[in-house]
Amino acid sequence: MDIAVDISLYPLEQDFVPPIREFIDRLGTDPRLKVVTNSLSTQLTGPYEVVMETLTRELRPSFERGTKSVFVVKLLGPLPAY
Repeated sequence: MDIAVDISLYPLEQDFVPPIREFIDRLGTDPRLKVVTNSLSTQLTGPYEVVMETLTRELRPSFERGTKSVFVVKLLGPLPAY
């Protein structure tokens, strides 16, 4: 079963762009996932297990940076097979 996740990251620091870019880059390392970005959010699409494992793995480094961050995550599923 495939799902889609819409993620917005709001690092609560002056220089907010680098943490966002780092997060998006980390999401894009798994070839089983489709990552699409726009000016407001990043969409992550793929198998449920892979998407959820990726989120679990990649949210931690953003929180461990030492500054607070807000993530807004919306999940959509199941997606129709193409």
